[in-house]
Amino acid sequence: MRMSMSNIAWLPDERHAAYEAMAEAGMTGLEIAPGLFFHAAEDPFCPPEHIAAEALSEMSGAGLSLVSMQSLLFGVTGAAVFEGEEARTRLHAGMLRAIGLAERFGIPNLVFGSPGQRRIPEGMTAAEAQDIAVALFRDLGDHAQAAGTRIAMEANPAAYGTNFLTTLEQNIDFVAAVGHPAIVLILDLGTMHMNDSFGTVPDRVAELGARLNHVHVSEPQLAPAPAPDTDLAPMFKALKTVGYDRAISIEMKRAPGGLDDVRGAIARLSAAWRAEGL
Repeated sequence: MRMSMSNIAWLPDERHAAYEAMAEAGMTGLEIAPGLFFHAAEDPFCPPEHIAAEALSEMSGAGLSLVSMQSLLFGVTGAAVFEGEEARTRLHAGMLRAIGLAERFGIPNLVFGSPGQRRIPEGMTAAEAQDIAVALFRDLGDHAQAAGTRIAMEANPAAYGTNFLTTLEQNIDFVAAVGHPAIVLILDLGTMHMNDSFGTVPDRVAELGARLNHVHVSEPQLAPAPAPDTDLAPMFKALKTVGYDRAISIEMKRAPGGLDDVRGAIARLSAAWRAEGL
């Protein structure tokens, strides 16, 4: 397992201090939102070589490497899974753009959240929505597999503005229905908290097995994570039992305390990590 953190927790001009804090804690993975990581590029999904080289050098200088990407549809307008062919074509093109970036930089995991782009409209049945989404993600799975990456489906609670795949259980069933090796699962602790199912995390880890490709240590509404009262030990034990060897990534939005909150989150995760002998 690798400790990681998403760069949505800091501003671009705070990155050097954030990388230093991660390195001091023994973190080796970085999850990125391209718009923040390649902030100097006019199109962060197609950064010129000199900008990309500088961003990668800064990261690797702190002993970090890319483990995941989120905010896959940043800058894409009019994209949606269920709002007709044109909207679906826009979403498909946006996803191909993200897959291409992952191939270019060897990013092994793409987090598909985008709750606003996957809301089932009135008048569409759950069965119709399932058929549309299964066909879409089987095709995207082919592209991801060819690029050497995987798309991790993220359950987002209804409070985030979606009504499709709002629970991990629904997500498990959907990934099984897609049945593609490049369409996998992410365990998002914030979603588990918001759905009052955090206590089931160890059992869910055992159930997910090889389909689990990424873990987000998060809190409701992307508050600083892990919270001081969040007990990560049962999850760590379950992950060790199933042989999970991928990233465990802090996901939190930039908090009012800025880098102090980043350092506090890193300290709490690394303390729980060390307590479990990881």
